[in-house]
Amino acid sequence: MSISWLVVTAVIGFPPPESGSTSVVAPGAKLEKVFEEGEFTEGGALSADGSILFSDIGNRILRFDPKTGRTTVFREPSGRANGMAFNPRGQLIVAEGANSGGGRRVSITDPDGTVRTLADSVDAKRFNSPNDVAIDRQGRVYVSDPRYVGNEPRDLDFEGVFLIEPEGFVIPLDLPVTKPNGLAISPDGRTLYVSDNGRQRRALVAADIGARGKVSGARVLHDFGNDRGIDGMTVTTDGRIVAAAGSGSKAGVYIFSPEGKILEVIPTPEDPANVEFGGDDRKTLYICAGKSLYRIKTTMTGFHLWPPAPRLGAQ
Repeated sequence: MSISWLVVTAVIGFPPPESGSTSVVAPGAKLEKVFEEGEFTEGGALSADGSILFSDIGNRILRFDPKTGRTTVFREPSGRANGMAFNPRGQLIVAEGANSGGGRRVSITDPDGTVRTLADSVDAKRFNSPNDVAIDRQGRVYVSDPRYVGNEPRDLDFEGVFLIEPEGFVIPLDLPVTKPNGLAISPDGRTLYVSDNGRQRRALVAADIGARGKVSGARVLHDFGNDRGIDGMTVTTDGRIVAAAGSGSKAGVYIFSPEGKILEVIPTPEDPANVEFGGDDRKTLYICAGKSLYRIKTTMTGFHLWPPAPRLGAQ
């Protein structure tokens, strides 16, 4: 099923593209709904075969095949899978949350389908509810660990971001956030982006990544005030931040410069939760929103550590 959803930013108060700049939406492109039978869609990860994996939280991980237009079950139950990404070895890293059926862990799925725990605690204290992951070139995993739902007793007295070494060793990161959510790493590997959705502040935060993966120099790039902040996000090859944020009339995919300036917004008919680029040229943006999965052709190119981008002219 598809819908016609024109991308008209100025009408609903979003900033239009800067004068003389090219819109992030491809000429003539419209938002298309490709799946609408979820309870709450999240995550998003591009597979080697071009399919998009995404979470239907509380139920399963699904697989959308753009070649056939069909959505099938990839993994069920999923441990309340939320954010996910492939590491440089082609293994799927998944943040599994709390509440009924939740794994409260970061899992790793090998190419043969074997699922195991990468990490589920720090200093013998169980994670709150792993929410999102980002992965660097060394295979180190950054995970946000807030608690939105679930009545399980909490071992940790804070909600933070952790660095997980490839061997599973967990290191707390020193970041000025109280309820971290979405994560992304800049294409050059030097900056960690964190969405902070605490009661006192909803903001996009950036921090410098050091040689061993630890962070410093945290600063706020954009403050959403009382509006709904960023849930999930990704980056483009030229360093723009593409983020699912806002609700109601302000719901959309916000495109930021690396300095935190809003460049453009693609409105969405449901509150967006996460985004991922796909397509042979990595220019098709998939949007997890509400009960649905949408896609739209853009002028942007998504950045991925894995799978490797197709070589131009390759047969």
